Amino acid sequence: MSPELEMVLRLLLAVGLAALIGLERQHAGKPAGLRTHLLVCIGAALFTIASIYGFGEGGDPARVAAGIVAGIGFLGAGAIISTREGILVGLTTAASIWAVAAIGLAAGAGLYILAPVATAVVLIVLRLPKRIGGE
Repeated sequence: MSPELEMVLRLLLAVGLAALIGLERQHAGKPAGLRTHLLVCIGAALFTIASIYGFGEGGDPARVAAGIVAGIGFLGAGAIISTREGILVGLTTAASIWAVAAIGLAAGAGLYILAPVATAVVLIVLRLPKRIGGE
């Protein structure tokens, strides 16, 4: 398989997996839905792919992965709101954004089994009843 086709397959895997989570969040009426999850996952996958293929032997994909983790942390923090009653809302939304970035990173790295399994686990966790899963 050509490197270009491999890159496209990795990106399309990220798109498909992010769509599953984004549709679930959108169906649940959450503010971060399909588009947000798609964009985060595509971005993480593309940064990962570019770091692996775009910089030759001198590149360091681990540095890009660390940057993705830190950058998404800031994005997720923006989804968390404290109400006047002192209740935090948006924690699950922030966590789903963080998880979908990790899935994008895994898909971009070519972890073809891990990324879908992680997606399935995230979907199961998001579907847990609130009385079991908290927020």
